[in-house]
Amino acid sequence: MTEATTPTDDDPAKRGKKAVFFGLFGALALGVVGFFVTYSGIFPATKSDSKPMVDSHGAPIESAHMPASSNVVFVELDPLVISLGRYASSRHLRFRAHLEVEPEFADEVSHLAPRVLDVLNTYLRAIAENELEDPASMNRLRAQMLRRVQVVVGTGKVRDLLITEFVLN
Repeated sequence: MTEATTPTDDDPAKRGKKAVFFGLFGALALGVVGFFVTYSGIFPATKSDSKPMVDSHGAPIESAHMPASSNVVFVELDPLVISLGRYASSRHLRFRAHLEVEPEFADEVSHLAPRVLDVLNTYLRAIAENELEDPASMNRLRAQMLRRVQVVVGTGKVRDLLITEFVLN
């Protein structure tokens, strides 16, 4: 008579499928638990292991719960009126900004204000009108202008560029 083989739990193919299933289930469960712990803040970061957040230029990012430093000076730049060209739907851009500067560099940055205005004027004239009209591009434009200002006055002297007027008319 022929022997009938019945699959048992010792079958290597069945054991391999079980191992993969339990491995994937375990990884998914650990991922969910890790996300929950991180998202809920059960284990908050201590000061010793947390690093200050910085933007792409190395300037510190102030979050909503971090108090703004009272240790800054704002240097007002002269307003700019930039003509956009004869084919643009808007004729001019009115632009006004302030520079957030460390107090010890305020006089130096004020002295270099004409160079800063030149760099900003040149940059804004080169931007296409559709980019100026798009509200979503404001952060990118601001970052580009801040980087150019930092190149002119020197790295570490200007913390931020605050746009106080940006009007197309």
